[in-house]
Amino acid sequence: MNRKEANDLMETDTTSPDALRASMVDKVRTMGHAWRSEVERVLRQVPRHEFVPEADLETAYHSWKAVITHRFEDGASLSCASAPYVVAMMLDQLDVQPGNRVLEIGAGTGYNAALLSELTGDAENVTTIDIDADVTTQASRALQTTGYGGVRVVTGDGAAGVPEHAPYDRIIATVSPWDIPEAWWNQLAPGGRIVLPLRWRGQARSVAFSEQEGRLISDSVELCGFVYLVGDDEGERSAPITEDGTVGLHWDRDQAVDPSVLKGVFDQPRITAWSGVTIAGDESHDGLWLHMTVTDSRTCRVNAQSDVSADVCDPIAPLRSPALVEGGSLAYLTSRRQETENGARWELGAIGNGPAAEELTERLCDEIRAWSSARDKRPTVIAYPADTPDNELAATPIEKAHSRLVLTFDDKLSTAM
Repeated sequence: MNRKEANDLMETDTTSPDALRASMVDKVRTMGHAWRSEVERVLRQVPRHEFVPEADLETAYHSWKAVITHRFEDGASLSCASAPYVVAMMLDQLDVQPGNRVLEIGAGTGYNAALLSELTGDAENVTTIDIDADVTTQASRALQTTGYGGVRVVTGDGAAGVPEHAPYDRIIATVSPWDIPEAWWNQLAPGGRIVLPLRWRGQARSVAFSEQEGRLISDSVELCGFVYLVGDDEGERSAPITEDGTVGLHWDRDQAVDPSVLKGVFDQPRITAWSGVTIAGDESHDGLWLHMTVTDSRTCRVNAQSDVSADVCDPIAPLRSPALVEGGSLAYLTSRRQETENGARWELGAIGNGPAAEELTERLCDEIRAWSSARDKRPTVIAYPADTPDNELAATPIEKAHSRLVLTFDDKLSTAM
């Protein structure tokens, strides 16, 4: 073999599906996911590119980008192959064992169902459902082509599950519900696990629950973002709070929020408070939002369009920032750059408007400081059936349609329930 042939072979090898897939998995593991050996194994084994044939190989195997395959008429994402690191994270959480019966809500491209087939050891143990017939047709075709034709692909309402093949040892949702549908509770086997990107207080987390004596108790809570599962029980509310609609608010239906009384709130004097807590540019502050959902029932989300002047609204992340609302007053998370001996850092603080702005900004700064002292601490999330009496709850709940959601930092309390 001459030098040119050797170079050509090397170039081909480094851009082949196998090489790109290996590189993808290596990067995903560097990010802290696919730490279960069986999850690493199936990610290396299943040809992701064959489930997204319209994408080029580098896009198909990009470690932290999703591949969108269907869109709504307004351009919003309807279906996609989730980013590989998210796929790995949720499969780590799900902990599929050989022989488990698995239900997937949201068929997507069929890629996740193929991975689940490898994890459980038999494609016939996997059922996946999606409401869109075009999605299920494409998923079925891809699964058949790649050797996973035994997967049951069902067209229907994911919130209803697939009762004819229940109970399931594992349930995973790749669409984001605001609540845990009653059908999912009923179709989960005793002691089973369910992983879903659950929404509350304007944010979403991939929560891994195990069923314990009629309750669902989390052992893993991770940041995520998915297409919403919207149905009759949807409880997230949203509305503009400026006359031109450029700034909006998202809250839950159990919160005492009236967006009409917030109209004009940014015309009122601004109060700014600083916490003294700083973070590096590459350091996440997202755990603060999760912390706030445990400790303050007024937590919600403010979103400002990119062209909104900072003189009007200046949140730390324009489209997704935690906020506190009290009547006609609002405070939200912000930041400012500071130069230190070790380079630039950003101090976290709060901006508030309205009669209660001073109280709300100081409260938010207190939350920042409390979070900063234990940044790695995650709450336990406990989902109780909706008819559970107050005296059986571990703490004050977030009220949903089919469940009462309790978040607590009390490890002893959560394990004793």
